This record gives sequence, C-alpha cells and structure tokens, in this order.
Amino acid sequence: MERIDFYEEPPEGPVAMLPVAQLYARDVPLLRTLGPSGADLLQVLWCPLDHPEEFYMPRTALSWRSAADVTDILTSPPIPHSVEFEEYVPVPCVLAPEEVTEYPNSSELSKELQEQLGDWSRWQAADGVDSSYAAYPDSFYWSHLSVAPGWKVGGWPQWGYTDPVPRACPACGTGMDPLLTIATFEWDSGYRSWIPYEDQAAGSSSQPTAVQIGSGYKQQLYICPAAPEHPHIELMQ
Repeated sequence: MERIDFYEEPPEGPVAMLPVAQLYARDVPLLRTLGPSGADLLQVLWCPLDHPEEFYMPRTALSWRSAADVTDILTSPPIPHSVEFEEYVPVPCVLAPEEVTEYPNSSELSKELQEQLGDWSRWQAADGVDSSYAAYPDSFYWSHLSVAPGWKVGGWPQWGYTDPVPRACPACGTGMDPLLTIATFEWDSGYRSWIPYEDQAAGSSSQPTAVQIGSGYKQQLYICPAAPEHPHIELMQ
C-alpha cells in the first residue's frame, strides 16, 4: 500500500476503513452483556490515518450485528488507497479467546490496599512468590495479577500514559464500560506469566497483529452501558 509522508496533506475524499476485529458472542460471551439486545457479532474498523483529535490514533467505528443476518459477504473488501503507517494495517490472525481473571491497576486501589501490596510479609505468606520481589513487593501484583496485557474484551483498563480519568458517555453522561483494548504487544518480559502455554512453547511473537499504537501503547474503546448505540470513546494508554 502507498504510504502518506508525515508532512503531506491528508488525501481528499473518503478513505476506506480497515477491519480490525470481528468477534462473535459464541466465542466471547461478555459481548452479550455489553452490546445491544439481539446483537451477537461485533465488527471493529478503523481509519488508517492519524487523527489529532483522537490523540493521533486511528479513529474507530463499531458495528453491532446479528450474525444470522450477515448473508451478503464481500469477497474483496475495499482497500484504502493510502495509509498513514504500515502499523495501521493489521496482519490477519485467527483468535483463540480465553477467559482470565485480573485485578485493577494499583492506581485505582485505595491507599490502604496500595500499602498492603508493598508489605513483603504479606507476600511471603503466599505461595509462588519468590524472594526476588522482596525489594519491590508491589511489582509482583503489577506483573502477574493486575491488568492483563494484550488485546482483550472488557476487563480492567491499564493506566500509565495518564492517571485514571472519568469516562462519561458524551450523549447521556453515564459512566462508560471498557469494551475492547487494542494493544501493540500481547506481553513483554515483565508479563511472561500471561503468555499462553502453547505460545510459550512455540516462542510466538508478542506482536502477532503487527499493529502499533503510538510508541507502543494501547487503544482502549469504551461504550455506554445504558445505550450501546451512543457514541463510543477512545483513550490511549
């Protein structure tokens, strides 16, 4: 695909959006509680250009559908005539969804709980925590128990690029729920316990989609629980 030089003007006219994810409720049951009634298929697309108003991320579009109604399938989806970066063109991947348990980012915990995470004596009483964490006990929580890295539906949001911020629906003011995290990396050296066993054995890439958000961040999509059809919001973390 043709690339747009950073200093050139954006192309005139419409730009075809790229498919980012296609998720079925049969594989990801949480979608049934997040999406509108009757929808069992979520399709996520994005514009392959940077959008300053979205903190220089691709702008996303959500399409909630009934899988049974999708009968007219395009064999050759439209291809954008230009993209901002190669990293905005996902490499096709087959998903193998897995449900995991995670806990909030420590910045969302009370001061009392944060102090408990830094108490090495508490961790010593737990199984599976070796002495290498004695100097920084809370790093065990951060690396192995807190927010799961990688692409995911729902779950707890990761913070770091900014502190936790309110996420209110732009249409009605309701607090919004995490829908989808689009991550640059599935894991790194500090998160190896999150790597699926089959990927550990195969030495798989930590960036199978080849997507990159910013300098290696995550793009988080949030939707309104009161009305999923309301406009969603996007955050970079």
